[in-house]
Amino acid sequence: MTIRPFARIAALSLSFIATGALHAETLRLEPVRIPEWKAVYGRVEARDSVPARARIGGTVVELKVSEGDDVGAGDVVAMVRDDKIEFQIAAIDAQLLGLRASLENAQSELNRGEELIRRGVTTAQRLDALRTQVDVVRNQIAAAEAQRSVVVEQGKEGAVLAPATGKLLTVPVTRNAVIMAGETVATIGGGGFYLRLAIPERHADLLQEGASIEIDSGNGPEGKGRLARIYPEIDNGRVIADVEVGSLPTAFVNKRLLVRVPVGERDALLLPQAALKNRYGVDYVTIKAGDSTSERAVVTAKPVELDGKPMTEILTGLSAGDEVVLP
Repeated sequence: MTIRPFARIAALSLSFIATGALHAETLRLEPVRIPEWKAVYGRVEARDSVPARARIGGTVVELKVSEGDDVGAGDVVAMVRDDKIEFQIAAIDAQLLGLRASLENAQSELNRGEELIRRGVTTAQRLDALRTQVDVVRNQIAAAEAQRSVVVEQGKEGAVLAPATGKLLTVPVTRNAVIMAGETVATIGGGGFYLRLAIPERHADLLQEGASIEIDSGNGPEGKGRLARIYPEIDNGRVIADVEVGSLPTAFVNKRLLVRVPVGERDALLLPQAALKNRYGVDYVTIKAGDSTSERAVVTAKPVELDGKPMTEILTGLSAGDEVVLP
């Protein structure tokens, strides 16, 4: 006798639930245009790859850097020494000593000639010759000093300087190695880093500068970038493009990252993520058909964003025109 009131209460509760489901907010599925993504690999590259070259030939007596170090423009990367420069400076110094002695002698002869010309003992022609001799020796000293400055400057050019600020990518020489003038001592990556893509040329007409790019680590997008530049030359059947990324990892240059590039648009059925219910690994969606509702199993793709809202693409299980009950 006491079971009937409970049965009435249960039936009334079920009727309220059904009525709530029938009057819940619904969404009619319509195809939406979304970007068609192409997954390609991009490489982290330096914008400028500049070699630091030796300005003189000689022996590398000091190597101050190694791969991965950060350097600034003008920093000393290595020291190259040419022993012949020291001998050349010593030879010029000896030559200067002889010329200065010759200048003292010529100056003494000139002073004596001026004294004799006042006494009327010598001729003006002889005095002019002495003055010319003094000028010649002075000019020889000036030339030797200039030559010495050139050789000293060559010795200073043994310091190999970094031509730009950046990270050292390669150092192909070792200490005590003999190198020639113009050889590369280190390669510096500077000017910032970016992602360089090589996209099949069949997608060339679909690429647009300024398009948003997704960087995928395999577990979902981990960052966004912008297609900054598309190069007009097609290399080996691929279009080369550069992507600017704000938080690009630069610990490893030439590292490959999976990138998703928009190459067109396609139709898709999208639902708010809240409209899906997951039970035992299967996604269900509540469908309204007339005055009744039912649940239908669906297969979904990766989450996407539409106008800043998280949505889920429905691959199978629903079709355009279905009315989905929203929570």
